[in-house]
Amino acid sequence: MDLIQLTIKGISYSQTQNGAYALILNEMNGERKLPIVIGAFEAQSIAIALEKDIIPPRPLTHDLFKNFADIFGITIVEVIIHKLVDGVFYSSIVCRSNDKEEVIDARTSDAIALALRFRAPIYTHKTILEKAGIYLKSTDKEDEEEVEEAPIDDVTLGKSDYSKMNIKELNQLLEDAVKNENYEIAAKIRDEISKRQ
Repeated sequence: MDLIQLTIKGISYSQTQNGAYALILNEMNGERKLPIVIGAFEAQSIAIALEKDIIPPRPLTHDLFKNFADIFGITIVEVIIHKLVDGVFYSSIVCRSNDKEEVIDARTSDAIALALRFRAPIYTHKTILEKAGIYLKSTDKEDEEEVEEAPIDDVTLGKSDYSKMNIKELNQLLEDAVKNENYEIAAKIRDEISKRQ
């Protein structure tokens, strides 16, 4: 099979679709990126899985699925983005329980959110990457780092000017954001705190 492994580069607010996000997947051992438009809930779930420091007070839907699967001895072996039709990506989740393996159809955003929780690899076919892959070249290294570090765009979050707050205020704001399950803002505040350390 002509499968190419992908890694997650980042998530940003979609400039083309209101209320949507762009998940950027990176070709492993290559320079092509695969942008996939996903919904706000899935973007939040993926961002939480990427952030090791933020633990939600209650499990999100994908966390619940992971807990359920663990109890019944089901693991996700891999996720394959196998089809692209009219700009919509289709994915399969390869699951294993005991010696039995099953392939389950899933939305790509859900499949990736689960792959992160199971630490399962994400693949796509060479033809899909050739058709939808793009080269994102940045002339400024800082721009490149900004895409990786900023899981979700500030415009969506209604971000306050965190640079004017002290560490104590930021820590309180971070605690409140996690308590209220506003993980996008929590990630931004955490980034601001990290910059100062």
